[in-house]
Amino acid sequence: MTATLPCESISGHPQFRRLQSIAGIKVDLRYAGPHNFVGRDLYSPLDCAWLHCDAADALERSAARLATQRGDIRMLVLDALRPQRVQEQLWEALEGSDLQMYLANPVRGSIHSFGMAVDITLIDPNGSELDMGTPFDDLTALSHPAKEDEFLANGALTRQQVGNRQLLRDAMQHGGFAGINTEWWHFDCGDRIKVRVEFARIL
Repeated sequence: MTATLPCESISGHPQFRRLQSIAGIKVDLRYAGPHNFVGRDLYSPLDCAWLHCDAADALERSAARLATQRGDIRMLVLDALRPQRVQEQLWEALEGSDLQMYLANPVRGSIHSFGMAVDITLIDPNGSELDMGTPFDDLTALSHPAKEDEFLANGALTRQQVGNRQLLRDAMQHGGFAGINTEWWHFDCGDRIKVRVEFARIL
C-alpha cells in the first residue's frame, strides 16, 4: 500500500524542499489563485510550494543548464506539489467531459501528488512569459507536444513558439525530467510506476 503524508506535515520534512530554495527559478503557483482552468484558488490555506528533494535537485540541475544556454531566460514554476485532495477537486471539475484526459485519475494518483512533477514555463528578463503557442492550462490539441510537427506544417504554431518549447524541454531533460504528449508545460521526475510505489502520496 502506498505511504501517505498530510500536506500540513511537509514543512520541515527531510524529504521535501521548498521551491524558494531552488536556485535559478521563479515561482507563481497558478492553483493558489484564479489563473487556472477552474478559475479559483484551490490551495489556500495549504502551503504547496514544495517538491520532493529528488525533483527539487533535478529542477536545480535543469535551471543551471538553462543558465548556461540562455543566461537571459529563467524558469517559472506554475505548479509543483499538488495534494491528493486538490487533484480530486480538479477531477470533479471536469467530470463528464472529454477534458478529463488531461488529468491523472486520483485513484491512480497524479505524480504531482508525490511532489515529483512540475508545470513550468520560461520568462524573459522582464518577467514576461515566452510565447509557447498556448497559455498554461490550455486544454486543446495545440498544447500537445506530440502534434507540434502537424501544427508547424499548417501554420497554427510558429517555429519560434516550438523553439521556445524545445528550449524548455532540453533543459528539463538535462535535469532528469520527462515531458508528456499532451501538455508542453508538464514534466515528471522519475519513472511514474516507481514513484507511485516507492514515494509517499501527499494528501
